[in-house]
Amino acid sequence: MDCCISHTNPSSKILPLTSSFSSFLSFSTSTVVFPVNQRRIVVVASSKNNSQCDFSSLNTPLELKSPAGKLLSRVLQNDRKNFHHAVAGQLDHLVSERDEALARLSLSVGSSHASLYRRIAELKEQESQTAIEDVMYMLISYKFSEIRVHLVPRLSQCIYNGRLEIYPSKDWELESIHSLEVLEMIKEHLGAVIGWRADSSVTKNWATTNISKLRLCRIYAASILYGYFLKSASMRHRLELSLTDVNHDLRANTGTRLSLSDFWSYGLNLAFGRVQNKHVTAVGEASCSQVKRHEKLSSYVMGFDPEVLQMCAKPKSREAMNLIEKHSYALFGDEKSGLIEVDEIISTSLASQKRFVLEAVAFGSFLWDSEEYVDSAYKLKQN
Repeated sequence: MDCCISHTNPSSKILPLTSSFSSFLSFSTSTVVFPVNQRRIVVVASSKNNSQCDFSSLNTPLELKSPAGKLLSRVLQNDRKNFHHAVAGQLDHLVSERDEALARLSLSVGSSHASLYRRIAELKEQESQTAIEDVMYMLISYKFSEIRVHLVPRLSQCIYNGRLEIYPSKDWELESIHSLEVLEMIKEHLGAVIGWRADSSVTKNWATTNISKLRLCRIYAASILYGYFLKSASMRHRLELSLTDVNHDLRANTGTRLSLSDFWSYGLNLAFGRVQNKHVTAVGEASCSQVKRHEKLSSYVMGFDPEVLQMCAKPKSREAMNLIEKHSYALFGDEKSGLIEVDEIISTSLASQKRFVLEAVAFGSFLWDSEEYVDSAYKLKQN
C-alpha cells in the first residue's frame, strides 16, 4: 500500500494547550455556516504498523482521569444494561460529596480551621468538575455505541507516514440520528468546511488530498459547536411549534389564548424532558406567536436575532466547553505533549474528512443531551 511521506518539519511551530480556545476557534466563526452485524473500522496504512490505533473497543481519544469515569467505562464495556443506573449513582455520589464539603465550610466560618476547610472545598470542587466532565464524556460514548460507531482514536496513534484513511466511514449511522431537516443543514455545512458535494463521484471523494492537522482540528471543533447548535435550535423549534399548535387549536375552540403556565400544567413537556422555568421563559409567548405553523427549521433559524443565535450556539455550561476543548486536543494533539504541530500535513481524502465532520456534529448533538441530563441532577457551572 502506497503511503505519502509526512511533510512534518522537526522545527514546525506548535500550538500549546494553554492557547485561548476561543482564539483557536476563530476560524470557526467564518467557516461554520448557520443557515441562512457491526463491521470493524480500519485505518488504512496504520493498523498493521501501530496496534494502538484500535477502533474495536472503547479507545476514546480523551483519557478518563476520575474514578467515576473509569468506573463508567468498565460498566459500558461489561454491563451495558446497568449503565444509566451507574451514571445516576455516580451523580448522586458527587452531589453528596460536594454538599458535604460546602456544609463543613459553612460551619467552619469564623473558626481557626476556616482556611483549611475552604481549601478542602476548593480541591473537592476541582475533583468534582473532572468527574462530571468524565461522566458527560461517557454518556456521549454510550450514545455513539448505540449507533455502533466508535470515536476516532488519537491521530498520533493512527497516522503513518502522514497518511490517514478511515473505512468504512459509518456515514449512514452518523446521519441516522438526525431529522431530514437537520441533515439538509449538515450538507450545507459539509460543503462550506470541506467542499463536499453530494453529487461528486466515488473516485473524487476518495482521491488523495492534503490538509493541515491544525485546520482539520479547527474544522472538527467548529463542527462540534455546529452539532450542539443544531440540536439546541431543533429542540427549540419543536417546542415552539408545539406551543403554536396548542394555542391555534385552543383559539379555534374557545377564542382564548393558552398561557405558558397553563400549557406546562398540562404536562405537555415535548422537547426538553426536564425543563426548568429559566428555559420556559427563554421561549416566551411572544416568540411562540411569531413561529409559523409547519415552518422549516432552516427558515426558523434564519429568523434568529443575535441574542437567540448565541443562546443556541453557545454551550450553556463551562463543563461542556471544557469537554469540547479537551476532546479536540486529545484527538489531534501529540500523545505525550498535547501539542498540535501547526505545519504538519495529513494526506487523506474528502470521504475521510466527511467522517470527521459527521462524527463531530454527532458529538455536539450528544453533548447537548448529556449536558441536559447531568444538569438536572448536578448543577453545572454557567458558561
